[in-house]
Amino acid sequence: MKQAMIFAAGLGTRLKPLTDTMPKALVKVGGQPLLWHVVKKLKAAGYERLVVNVHHFAQQIVDYLHENDNFGLDIRISDETSGLLETGGGIRKALPLFDPESPILIHNVDILSNVDLSQNGLSLLSEEGTPDALLLVSRRQTKRYLLFDDEMILDGWTNIETGEVRSPYKGLDPTDCKQLAFSGIHVLWPRVFPLLEQMPERFSIIDFYLKYCHQCAFMGYEQKDLHLLDVGKLDSLEQANVFIETNSHNLP
Repeated sequence: MKQAMIFAAGLGTRLKPLTDTMPKALVKVGGQPLLWHVVKKLKAAGYERLVVNVHHFAQQIVDYLHENDNFGLDIRISDETSGLLETGGGIRKALPLFDPESPILIHNVDILSNVDLSQNGLSLLSEEGTPDALLLVSRRQTKRYLLFDDEMILDGWTNIETGEVRSPYKGLDPTDCKQLAFSGIHVLWPRVFPLLEQMPERFSIIDFYLKYCHQCAFMGYEQKDLHLLDVGKLDSLEQANVFIETNSHNLP
């Protein structure tokens, strides 16, 4: 089964005042809510089961999905209204809603991209030799980078502004690594589900990757022609409209 989780529980504080009355997932770009764009992209790629986590104005998201007949998919709600669990905690809480034998693609609701989710490693074709997790990354300017070795195995993380380095490998030099930016799109294979269960209720998925990267195969997938937009701020909404028009051939 092809299954995915959409992170839609965030407060969307950078999109105020729009998010004073609605969740970030329902903010419109290109005439449709962000959630619509992600759901349509996943459906077009053959995903059958989606889990959407909710917190901020949760009922609005539930109602929106109901009004659209769940887009003809098996869509389940992971309710975080009692408290946000961060990215890792959100996945951990949602695990019972998934098929435990199939990998899970994770997709932030505020990410627009030209990634073809029906192809390459992100197609969730589970086969022998697959990694424990696959993270879509790219060479773009940011402050925080994931660090990979020559085989694209995750070794650590760095903030180039502060010089902070996080890694289970002592003395890891970021200049000896491939420094790539995370996209907010990644795949987890069932082999790591038990490790997620060992984590606390609330944690970042990046913390999880950094904790276990010395014993698990967490790999980066670099798409050379990646076009990606984080629709997280008000000034990115106009960019998003242009992005959708420009990349319409790769969007639903």
